[in-house]
Amino acid sequence: MAEAFFNHYAAGKAEAISAGTQPASHVDQNVAKAMREIGIDISSRRPKALTVEMLEGANRIITMGCGSEGICPATFAPTEDWQLEDPEGKPIYKVREIRDEIEAKVKKLIKETITDTGVKNVETAI
Repeated sequence: MAEAFFNHYAAGKAEAISAGTQPASHVDQNVAKAMREIGIDISSRRPKALTVEMLEGANRIITMGCGSEGICPATFAPTEDWQLEDPEGKPIYKVREIRDEIEAKVKKLIKETITDTGVKNVETAI
């Protein structure tokens, strides 16, 4: 969700890449449904495994509840943990709450990092 929101609102001025340490094989149905409700279709997306190359190419790393799985990528890039629940397997009402929280955080991140004329700090990994 964060990648989709970031890339939607950044409108080509910056790009986010989302990946996980233990990615699922598909996007959760309720997550896809909650995003479709607000006009963003992620149903054809596939979760990606986090790679060293992704970490090395990122200007900033945003994690979502890092440590809840007992695994957290160690990097030398600035890292911020948003401490969000994983929406996988949650009922739709809870997924909507998580979606809205992610959207608000992404909008704030974009406001802090992207100006009307360009990028202040490129965010490449969420």
